Amino acid sequence: MLLGALCFGVSSNAYAQADAPQTDKKDLVIDINEGFKQPKPIAITNFSGPMGENIARVVREDLDRSGLFTVQDPATFIAKNNDVNLTPKFSDWRYIASQGLVVGKSQAIGNKIRVEFRLWDIYGESQVLGLEFSSAQENWRRIAHKISDAIYGRLTGTGGMFDSRVIFVAESGPKTKRVKRLALMDQDGANPSYLTDGSEQILNPRFSRDGKQVVYTALSDKGLRIWVLDIETGRKEMVSGVSNLVFAPRFSPDGQSVIYSIDKGGNTDIYVKNLRTGSLKQLTQNPSIDTSPSFSEGMDKVVFTSDRSGSPQIYIMNADGGNEKRISFGRGQYSTPVFSPSGSTIAFTKYVDGRFYIGIMDANGGNERLLTSAYLVEGPSFSPNGRAIVFQREEGPGQNPSLWTIDISGANLRKLSFSASGSDPAWSPLN
Repeated sequence: MLLGALCFGVSSNAYAQADAPQTDKKDLVIDINEGFKQPKPIAITNFSGPMGENIARVVREDLDRSGLFTVQDPATFIAKNNDVNLTPKFSDWRYIASQGLVVGKSQAIGNKIRVEFRLWDIYGESQVLGLEFSSAQENWRRIAHKISDAIYGRLTGTGGMFDSRVIFVAESGPKTKRVKRLALMDQDGANPSYLTDGSEQILNPRFSRDGKQVVYTALSDKGLRIWVLDIETGRKEMVSGVSNLVFAPRFSPDGQSVIYSIDKGGNTDIYVKNLRTGSLKQLTQNPSIDTSPSFSEGMDKVVFTSDRSGSPQIYIMNADGGNEKRISFGRGQYSTPVFSPSGSTIAFTKYVDGRFYIGIMDANGGNERLLTSAYLVEGPSFSPNGRAIVFQREEGPGQNPSLWTIDISGANLRKLSFSASGSDPAWSPLN
């Protein structure tokens, strides 16, 4: 977390030149709505000043992981004087086929660090972005992620995803005696930390909309319980006791309620609990298994899985439980549906012909697309901007689970750098 507000300013001509004409073949702007295209070559010089090289390295890694950029090797750079206050010699960068150039510098001011950077369009020969960030020195990595988000947002026209985190279940020990702890890390796998001690088996962790809390299921010798944990203070609040089987909790987008499933006598229905008043409302009443509910961002719809038709399929209903409607009709079994941040798309897990898939479909069930498959993939969660998905993957029988991401186009499949086993991930909003 940042210590105090993260301050930033905009250089005087950062946006004055942002709409300068671009050349047809070397347009630096990326239209992500046209599908996955050839990555744009971008050069990111080492920033001058304290932590400058580390900051530039993190920005390179962020933009490379997006799959939208070919981040060029600094060893190929011709220009050596990359002063943030000087206009670059564009011909030097065109010579190595750069389309974009990022230069920057950092400055220590007491226990704080101030970082400024500029993004140049090489073929348009213009500055398209210039910003300054400052914070405590230990937050240099967050500043780097914010720079990455600013560049990504300027060139794609959408929000970023780099200054965010992933909550997940860290797994260790043999399969017969697995330890499952609640864990948190930056979206790039850095700064992992454990939020529980392993005395309980953790399931289904999910962020609140503001990223400050997490709801999860915990299994102990006392049974299953649902908890809400404040990440910064460590304070816990019990949502559900152990009188029934409870699972698959998620926050409502406004953070005022938790929606989850309760199994009573072999019949599983969906309930929503108001965290302020403690009132519990039953949304489904069907002699089947209704589970994995997820609110839409507007809180007017809930998507969930039900086997009422004979096999697990995806259904959608109004937030009050009315107007239930099946929306998946492909072959196979569907599970773990979740709305994208915009509410226009649903990600899901699918099992068909002995293989698992991660897929997406429109919110009305149309236009189903399968993105990736493996021996086991499940539990998709959207990035803050809705452009990528994090999920759990196992390569074969007996293999440990690991965490992966993929673009919603189906391209750019990547394994997160967290070295230990991890499962059931959820992506936070931007910090």
